[in-house]
Amino acid sequence: MPALAPRTVIETASTLILGKRSRLELALTCLIAGGHLLIEDVPGTGKTTLAHVMAQLFGLDFRRVQFTSDLLPADILGVSVFERESGAFRFHPGPVFTQVLLADEVNRATPRTQSALLEAMEEHQVSMEGETRRLPEPFFVIATQNPASQIGTYPLPESQLDRFMMRITMGYPDPAAERALLTGRDRRSLLADLAPVADTATLACWRSEAEALHVADALIDYVQALIAHTRSSGRWRLGLSPRAGLALLAAARAHARVFERGHVLPEDVQAVLPAVALHRLPAVEQAGSADEAARALLQAVALPA
Repeated sequence: MPALAPRTVIETASTLILGKRSRLELALTCLIAGGHLLIEDVPGTGKTTLAHVMAQLFGLDFRRVQFTSDLLPADILGVSVFERESGAFRFHPGPVFTQVLLADEVNRATPRTQSALLEAMEEHQVSMEGETRRLPEPFFVIATQNPASQIGTYPLPESQLDRFMMRITMGYPDPAAERALLTGRDRRSLLADLAPVADTATLACWRSEAEALHVADALIDYVQALIAHTRSSGRWRLGLSPRAGLALLAAARAHARVFERGHVLPEDVQAVLPAVALHRLPAVEQAGSADEAARALLQAVALPA
C-alpha cells in the first residue's frame, strides 16, 4: 500500500462521525502511540461507532463485548473445555484475542470482571491455567463508559484507569452536524460501505516514525514541570506517576506524527495532556469541569523558552 498521511484516516472517518474531528485526531493519536482509549459519555453520542470506524479503516480484526453485571472473566479471556473425542481439555479463546476490542459500557461489569483486562492491556498477553498466550498485534482496547451517576455502574478502579493511555468524551454534536445526522443515512449502513484506507503495515510504520521523533531537552523539562505540579499543587490527591509521564510523551510524539511534524512541539503536549492526565488525577474535591482543570494545569506551568 502506498504511503499515505494520517489526515486521510481522519478525513474518511469524518464522513461518518460528524463534527468530531478533534476526537478522531485524539483516537488516532492513541492508536499510533500504542495505548488504549476510554470514551466516556452518555449513550447515543457515537462512542461505539468510533470504535467500529477505527478498526475498519485499518482493516483490523474487531470484536465487541457488551459488559454487564453478570459478565465473567472467562467470557472475555476464554475457557478450557473437555473434549470427549480427544480426552483432553481444549482452550477456546475469548473475544480478547483480537486486534481491536470494544469493551462496551465497561463500567457496568463488576470490578472482578473489569480486572480481567489488566494483564491483556498492559502485557498484550493472557495467562490462564499455567500457560501464557500472546495477543495479536496490534492490540487496541477501546472501552466506552457511561457516566458514574447512571444506575447500574461500577467505578473503574485507579489501576484500571491507568491502563488507558487516553480518555476522551464525545459530547453532543453542533447544530449543523446534528442536522446532517437527522437528514442523512443511518450511520450503521454507512459503516457497511466503509473500505479500509490503511493497513497494519501502515500503522506499524507510523508507530516507528512517531517513536523516532526528536524531543528537545527543553520540552522534556516542560513535561517534568507539568508532572511535578500535579504532585505539589495540592489540587489532586495523587500526582501523575512516571508511567503517566511516559504516556504523555508517547502521546505527544504520536500527535506530532498525526500532524506530520518532524519534531514534537509544546502544542503537541498541550493537545494531549487533558486526555492523558485528567483520568489519572483524583481531585481533592470536585470543583469545576475537566476542561477547567486542564486549563489551570497548563496555565500554572510556563512554556519552555
